[in-house]
Amino acid sequence: MAGKPIKAAVEGWFTLDEKNPKLLGNQCVSCGTYYFPQHSNYCRNPDCESEEFKTIELSSKGHIWSYSNAEYAPPEPFVASDPHEVFAVAAVELEKEKLIILGQMVKGVTVDDVSIGTEVELTLETLFEDEEHNHIVWKWKPLAGGAA
Repeated sequence: MAGKPIKAAVEGWFTLDEKNPKLLGNQCVSCGTYYFPQHSNYCRNPDCESEEFKTIELSSKGHIWSYSNAEYAPPEPFVASDPHEVFAVAAVELEKEKLIILGQMVKGVTVDDVSIGTEVELTLETLFEDEEHNHIVWKWKPLAGGAA
């Protein structure tokens, strides 16, 4: 990501700390339910009526819950290559929160490289460049020996 300044492709969803990136979620102050992306309307836990939330940094590690490849170009905010290059996506259950977060796998990782239970960590990668910035997104990166 050297060179141009970096900018989040989706503002407010993750930190831009290249060494220790975090997804930004929130948590209900009353019942402790976690949310990603953040929202501030009302707690969606049917046993809670709170409207108070605190912003938190979510776990940066988890295990693959499900995965697939993206045969077709995804919708915005993603900027697909032309021609579209197939990439792997994973639904990852976060270590602490037990939320399932969907994201791309890092470049070079295919569906043949992962399995259900593979341990992954959050990382940042350039989604696309323009003349002023490298636009960054979060991705999942398998950890060495990460299969469950």
